[in-house]
Amino acid sequence: MQIRSILLLLLAGCSFLACKKDFLERYPQSEISPQLFFNTEKDLELYTNSFYASLPGDGIFTADFSSDNVNVSAIDEVVTGRRRVFTDAASAGWTWTALYNVNYFLEQYDKPSIPAEARNHYGGVARFFRAWFYFEKLARFGDLPWYSKSLNAGSPELYKARDPRTLIVDSIIADLDFAAANLRSAKTPARISKWTALAFKSRVCLFEGTFRKYHPEFELQGSADALLQEAADAANEVMTDGPYKVATGDPANVYLNLFAAQTPNTNEFILSRLYGLAVNKSHAANQIFTSPTRGNPGLTKSLIESYLMSDGSRFSATPGSATMPFWEEVANRDPRLAQTIRTPGYTRIGATTPLVPDYANSFTGYQNIKFVSTPDQDAAAYTPLPIIRYAEVLLNYAEAMAELQQLTQTEADRSINLLRARVNMPGLTVSGLTADPFLTAQYQHTTDPVVLEVRRERRIELAMEGFRFNDLMRWKEGHLLAEVFYGAYYPAKGTYDLDGDGKDDIAVVDTKPSPSTPGLQYFVLQPDKALSEGDKGKIIVHANVEKTFDEDKDYLYPLPLSELLLNPKLEQNDNWPKQ
Repeated sequence: MQIRSILLLLLAGCSFLACKKDFLERYPQSEISPQLFFNTEKDLELYTNSFYASLPGDGIFTADFSSDNVNVSAIDEVVTGRRRVFTDAASAGWTWTALYNVNYFLEQYDKPSIPAEARNHYGGVARFFRAWFYFEKLARFGDLPWYSKSLNAGSPELYKARDPRTLIVDSIIADLDFAAANLRSAKTPARISKWTALAFKSRVCLFEGTFRKYHPEFELQGSADALLQEAADAANEVMTDGPYKVATGDPANVYLNLFAAQTPNTNEFILSRLYGLAVNKSHAANQIFTSPTRGNPGLTKSLIESYLMSDGSRFSATPGSATMPFWEEVANRDPRLAQTIRTPGYTRIGATTPLVPDYANSFTGYQNIKFVSTPDQDAAAYTPLPIIRYAEVLLNYAEAMAELQQLTQTEADRSINLLRARVNMPGLTVSGLTADPFLTAQYQHTTDPVVLEVRRERRIELAMEGFRFNDLMRWKEGHLLAEVFYGAYYPAKGTYDLDGDGKDDIAVVDTKPSPSTPGLQYFVLQPDKALSEGDKGKIIVHANVEKTFDEDKDYLYPLPLSELLLNPKLEQNDNWPKQ
């Protein structure tokens, strides 16, 4: 049996009902006979290898484009508040082939010819991926039909109603508990291990615990704390017994290098996506964050303002912070800021020429450098991308403990303060902490200063790693997507030296002059950009775009209309069209 035949089948996509009959009739009988396959450990490895295709690639960083961390030239339907109800399942994300493949494997793998330890391990791999599949669907749609077996074409279960999210979450946790108990524990940054399952469980339980706490409309608040405790316990097991630690190095570049190294940092990358010539895969991080033709992603001012000063004080409390120009705003900040965006003195890894923000790439003036590697990889980048990082585990633990009112100084020191320490930032002092008005203005459903500071740390440490949208959804802070996404502040139109080298780098103008000055960037305001105060102020990239967020429906996506027609027992999410 060739793995190529398996992969061709497993990567085929279809909606659960519309394509299921044909798929069930031709697979596995004509390609993978259980009598001929699933008889050796190698068979199990080959089959489960195909599950890894469901893990994110470039989406690890482009997912933040649908959040308040990033402003792009063509903002999507999520950020504008114009999400559509798709007709077809694929466009809506309501596809189920990956689940069928996992369930089919779980029905076939447990053969006595294979050593029990190997069977248990690969059974754990499959159940991890079933949990992964269902968690992504849960975060998107809420209630779902739970299927723990592959179904025949005529199975009535294909036309069942959605099961409640409580059953879905309990089933996800059961799968992850099985996986954690049976997976091998060796460090394998590109493969699923015991630690992967525990780390992912901390993510799932934190998401669901906070979702239930901050969404009273679902009437599940009574079970929130139990899930938060499970999140803390799973993270604590990784922290206490796992082989991971915070990667260390020069505080001035350790954070940046973590995401630009050619191999995964095995101290911190619990699960990563590998790229390179050996696997014939590349990603587009360098292109997206250095080219003017890949969406012009600029980080937002609200993200930049979240970073503390280098002495641990709040930027928002600094006199004049609201009207600081770029070169003053980024000075003496948390070192992670200068390792996330271009700041004065920045040079690319593998180069020596200082670079200022390129407004052709980043319309906000805050140009991302995280994930950007050497110039020779601008056409095709081969750096590994983190899917689950030890830093996330520490943040999951800190947030769960804070929500449970249990984040003592000791617990802060063994979690988020480790992240601050690696860049020589002062640690969080829990005692006597007061709420930062900058944060309370953003987060409308908590005034707890400890929770707010953990959220700050999470936003900074995990920026551009794809967490922000789901964080806003679970905290019920979707209104932040409808805010104006500002860029850098300019005290007037005119020319500016961005890095203090005595040479003007940019001109903020209504229209580009002719002739123009060679070597000078022009940020042209007309017809669709603006400064927030007319002739001065913060850059507004989409001055003519109105954004909305509907608190009554936008925390969940709609089901596709085709599936509602095929299965009358499926109910549309609240306040979305049913036909």
